[in-house]
Amino acid sequence: VRLVESGGGLAQPGGSLSLSCTAYGFTISPYKLSWYRQTPGNDRELVAGINVGGGTTTYTDSVKGRFTISRDNPKNTVYLQMNSLKPDDTAIYYCKAYQMGRPVYWGQGTQVTVSS
Repeated sequence: VRLVESGGGLAQPGGSLSLSCTAYGFTISPYKLSWYRQTPGNDRELVAGINVGGGTTTYTDSVKGRFTISRDNPKNTVYLQMNSLKPDDTAIYYCKAYQMGRPVYWGQGTQVTVSS
């Protein structure tokens, strides 16, 4: 039972990256899903969230208008499309699956570096 992120890497300022997070061993359909990020010495920061039905999304102010979270339940995957990247977006990005009364799952993280 695990979440596996992919799609991180190096991007130039103004560029784009697309992150994926696929669940193995459980189905994501009853779970709320989120992306977090963390930089050295700092707490994990909530970046974006999506509800069970996929119709409601939330974003931290610094990424509004640039990042888009989405989910594909048949593929058991949540995505984070990141556009207009800035150096401040550099972090390890983690996905999370959570729902009251169920176990909470975290991915292992994927590094995103924005640099020229």
